[in-house]
Amino acid sequence: MTTDAPARPRRLRRRIVAALATLLLVLSAIAAWALDRYVIDHVEVANASALEAEVAGTATEDAAADAPQITLTESTYGTGSDQATYYVADVVLSDITQLRSAFAEDAFGENITADPSDIAAQVGAALAVNGDYYGFRTTGIEIRNGVNYRDEPARTGAVIYADGTMEVYDETTTSAQELLDAGAWQTLSFGPALVDDGAIVDGIDQVEVDTNVGNHSIQGDQPRTAIGMIDANHYVLVVVDGRSSESAGVTLDELAQIMIDLGATEAYNLDGGGSSTMVSDGAVVNVPGGSGEERGTSDILWVG
Repeated sequence: MTTDAPARPRRLRRRIVAALATLLLVLSAIAAWALDRYVIDHVEVANASALEAEVAGTATEDAAADAPQITLTESTYGTGSDQATYYVADVVLSDITQLRSAFAEDAFGENITADPSDIAAQVGAALAVNGDYYGFRTTGIEIRNGVNYRDEPARTGAVIYADGTMEVYDETTTSAQELLDAGAWQTLSFGPALVDDGAIVDGIDQVEVDTNVGNHSIQGDQPRTAIGMIDANHYVLVVVDGRSSESAGVTLDELAQIMIDLGATEAYNLDGGGSSTMVSDGAVVNVPGGSGEERGTSDILWVG
């Protein structure tokens, strides 16, 4: 007589239980990593505005007295079911320090978010658009209001200098300190570059902005946000509505053409989709995400 037969089911059950326990441990570890990476706040710099006042000195206090000139217009691009509504803020500055950046909760770090209108209210912005959502990633060169917050070169960026000019550049060929030494006032790290030296950049319809999970592609008709320079201290901030029956959104090539049509000689794509938001005097101008509900983001660009 043998006892092997009853033992085999027990061994099989133990193996199944062990495998399930291992799987649960792996899933728990993945969940913990995802929460830490994409949900839990990681504050690197609290009270960022105080740091900027300390590091940048009187840069923002010495701005010329003339108030910025802001002109808002609403236009459409395309026809029929492909038609998109977009909003343009034409901004003429007396000094580039009137073009500012602000962080959600006045703190720099990962996963710190607030609605763009709330960040705008926090700083008293006359006009604001969402920024590059730096807090979703750990890479990029991030200089804001003359302060170096991050120096992890990774992609094509945009830099705005103290003389009021803007250019697109390859982050991997420089450093934050070199940019500061050259007079950088703001840098933005999202992309792609749309317009360079007055011409639409080739291949922008093939660009993947990030390697983050779920954020590889930014192609097709989408809500968009962009910044463009017409001349020194003369900028256009553009937000395109999308994902609704009233506005289809635009492709990156179409966004670049809009910037060219507005006279931009340099232009750069910022975070889009549900983040694309324009705020004027405390009111949301566009229809974020196609529904009108704002999505929390980590930063804005604003004019006082």
